[in-house]
Amino acid sequence: MIPVIMSGGSGTRLWPLSRKHKPKQFIALFGENTMFQETLSRLSDIDDRQAPIIVCNNDHRFMVAEQLDELDISSANIILEPIGRNTAPALAISALQAQSMGEDPTLLVLAADHVIEDIPAFHQAIETAKTQAEAGLLVTFGIVPTSPNTGYGYIQASEKNVTSPVKRFVEKPDLATATEYVDSGSYYWNSGMFMFKASTLIAELENYAPDILANCREALSKGVKDLDFIRLDADTFSNCRSESIDYAVMEQTNKAVVVPLDAAWNDVGSWSSLWECAEQDENNNVLQGDVMIDDVQNSYIHSEHRLVSVLGVDNVVVVETADAVMVASKDSAQNVKNIVNRLIDDQRQEAENHRLCYRPWGNYDSIDAGQRFQVKRITVNPGASLSLQMHHHRAEHWIVVTGSAQVTCDENVMLLAENQSTYIPIGAKHRLHNPGQVLLEMIEVQSGSYLGEDDIIRFEDNYSRA
Repeated sequence: MIPVIMSGGSGTRLWPLSRKHKPKQFIALFGENTMFQETLSRLSDIDDRQAPIIVCNNDHRFMVAEQLDELDISSANIILEPIGRNTAPALAISALQAQSMGEDPTLLVLAADHVIEDIPAFHQAIETAKTQAEAGLLVTFGIVPTSPNTGYGYIQASEKNVTSPVKRFVEKPDLATATEYVDSGSYYWNSGMFMFKASTLIAELENYAPDILANCREALSKGVKDLDFIRLDADTFSNCRSESIDYAVMEQTNKAVVVPLDAAWNDVGSWSSLWECAEQDENNNVLQGDVMIDDVQNSYIHSEHRLVSVLGVDNVVVVETADAVMVASKDSAQNVKNIVNRLIDDQRQEAENHRLCYRPWGNYDSIDAGQRFQVKRITVNPGASLSLQMHHHRAEHWIVVTGSAQVTCDENVMLLAENQSTYIPIGAKHRLHNPGQVLLEMIEVQSGSYLGEDDIIRFEDNYSRA
C-alpha cells in the first residue's frame, strides 16, 4: 500500500495563521508536529505501507522535504504541481507514478490537513477499505455525521452503517436538507479520502476523463527528476482541465463504494472547527500563546508575538501574528476568505507571506521597512548557501550577529566572524554561505529605489530555483 498525501491547499479560511506560502497543513496547530506530519505519523503502525507519494505545490517543496526529514521518512516521490488543477489530475499523476514503480499498488489517498483522533478506528476502516480496493472497487471514506453540517458535501449509501455501494454524491446542502440527511442515517460527510488500486483508477479515468489521463501521462513523461522531486512539465500540465476526482470519476463510475468512518474526524476548515478540536478550559476557551483574559467564554484566542488581552466577550476568535491581527465572531469567522480576497486584490503581501519567510537555506524576518530601506534578520542553516545573485535596484549591508559567513562579492571571497560586516553594491554578483557547524544569524539592511523580492537575478543555485 502506498499512501498518497494531497498537500496542495492554501487554507485561506485560517488566515492570518495560514497563508499561500505556508498554509495550514505545514503549521503545528496541535502539539509539536504539523498537520502534514500528523497525517503521516498516524500511518506508522501499518505494516505494509511503502514510502509515500506527496503531491504538493512547487512553492512548498522544501517545506515538504524538511518535514519528511524530521520524521525520518525518505521518499523519492514528491510530485510538484506547477499550477493547481484539483484532485483528478493530481490522483491521475499519482497512479501513473505508482504504476511506474512496479506491480500494481493499492493507493490510500489522504488530505494533509485533517484531524483524526481515534486512530484504531481509522486503521480498522483502512483494513476494510483495502479488501474492497483489492477487489477492483473505488473506495471513498464516509464520515459518520455528528451534526447537520452545511459545510460538507454528502454521500448517500445504499445501506446503512455498513460498507455498501454509493448511491449518489450530493453538493453542500442547506440546513433543512442537511438535517434530513443526518436523520435518515443513510448519508455520510464526504471526507475526500479514498483507496483503490492504481490500475482501477487509471481504467476509470480512461472511461470517464480520458483527456485528463492523457494530459497527465504526457506531463509526467516530459517531467524531470530534480533531487527528491518530480517536476511535471509545466506547459502540458497547465493545459489540463481542472476537475475534482468526484466529478471526473466517482459520480459516474459503478465501482464506487463507501466505507463508514467514525473516528473523531475534522477537516479543520475554519476557526470554529479548530476551536472544536483543541482542548478547552472550564469556560470553553482555547488560549494559545501569551494571552490574558477576563470574563471571556466560548472563544479562541491565539497570540504569536506579544501579549493579547481580551475582556468581556463571548464566542469570538482573536488571532495575532507578527504582521496582522484578526478579530471575528466565531459564527462569522469562516468569512475570513472575504478579507483574504481583498488583500489579494490590493496586492498585499499579508495574503501570501508571513513576516518570517522560510527558504531552503533557512529563513528571513522582515523586521522593519520604510521608503527606500528594509531591514531583515537572516538565518542560514549550517552548510547552506543562498544563490549566486545580483540586484538591479538595491544595495545591501550585511552584519554578522552569530556564526560565520563566507561572502562572495564579484571576484572577492571573504570570511566574516561575529560583529563584522560588509557592503554589497548595486549590480554586484554576490553569494552568502554558512561554512560553520552552527546557525549563521545576520542583519541585512537594504537600500535603494525598489526592494521587491522579484529583483533577483540568479546565476547559480543549489535548489534549482529559476
